[in-house]
Amino acid sequence: MLLMTPGPTRVPAKVLAAGAQEMMHHRSPEFSQVLVSVINGLKSIFGTTSDVLPVHATGRGALEAVICNFFSPGDEIIVCCNGKFGEMWAGIAESFDLRVHRISRDWQRTVDTAEVAAALADHPKARAVAMAQSDTSTGVLNDARAVAAVCHSSNALMLVDCISSLGGVELQFDNWGIDVAVTASQKCLMSSPGMSYVAISERAGKTAAEAKLRRVYFDFAAIKRALARPKPETPGTAPVHIVLQLNAALELIFNEGLENVYARHQAMARRTRAGIAELGLPLACPNLESYSPTLTVVRAPVGMKASAIRDGLKSAGILVAGGMGPFEVDGMRIGHMGDIRMADVEHTLSALAAVMRRLGESSEAVK
Repeated sequence: MLLMTPGPTRVPAKVLAAGAQEMMHHRSPEFSQVLVSVINGLKSIFGTTSDVLPVHATGRGALEAVICNFFSPGDEIIVCCNGKFGEMWAGIAESFDLRVHRISRDWQRTVDTAEVAAALADHPKARAVAMAQSDTSTGVLNDARAVAAVCHSSNALMLVDCISSLGGVELQFDNWGIDVAVTASQKCLMSSPGMSYVAISERAGKTAAEAKLRRVYFDFAAIKRALARPKPETPGTAPVHIVLQLNAALELIFNEGLENVYARHQAMARRTRAGIAELGLPLACPNLESYSPTLTVVRAPVGMKASAIRDGLKSAGILVAGGMGPFEVDGMRIGHMGDIRMADVEHTLSALAAVMRRLGESSEAVK
């Protein structure tokens, strides 16, 4: 099955093989070397010399970990909610008794830096602004660099969810002034689900000492202490084979070259959007200022069910994801990230054309 989804994505054969080797003990020197290799590789992709901490959880767990490591009950946070995953972060913050100020709630719009600046002016006690760089519910690409600049002018932390973008979209953590960024193993990083990584600026690290929310499993201080040992390790048992997969995946990324990886994602995104336009499929959010290079969200045309189109593609050996939120009924999410190549995009577009033609003919027959 060709996984043209926004995650989990296809895992390359070399990465699968790395995860199929015999068990390596998580306290062994050999595993420690792999762990350090992965962290150093991710630092290059994040664009940082700051701490990158492994979190034994999927991306959602890492988003929760960020809240409980940098905030106290009653703290204020501004969250950009122009998609499901911005809204998810807001909900997590509320569950920890933070005062959440939701902005950019229109899923049809890219986050507006002027709105962020206004929110910071209206809520001067807000400790941070949280935002998804790429949100897979809409296909938006928000401008992390511009929003980070606004945050720094107000002395607020900038928190970025780059789970569906890191490794497919440029991120310059240090140069852009980002304070916390979260990614996960199963999307552009081409590995199995179950591991997340969090980059933390020095500025954010200093605020963590003041945070009063309780945490045990998601204790960044404990993770940092374990990594600082003469033989770096994690506080608990690491998902060893996912770390081994990530190490192999990062080697593939660096062999291709980061700039080439980014250019490939941009080219696949352009081709996908051109192809779906030729087929008469509208974008779910046609008025966004910027679209993610890692996925495209479309709506079924009038007279066709999105579920029928997805089922037709599945019968052809291609899996795309259903829509989310307001696009749940008529939406489809086509991923073009990680190990996906232009040939996969062309194959998907060709199959999509055949499925739509067949469904259209069936509709005419019924008429």
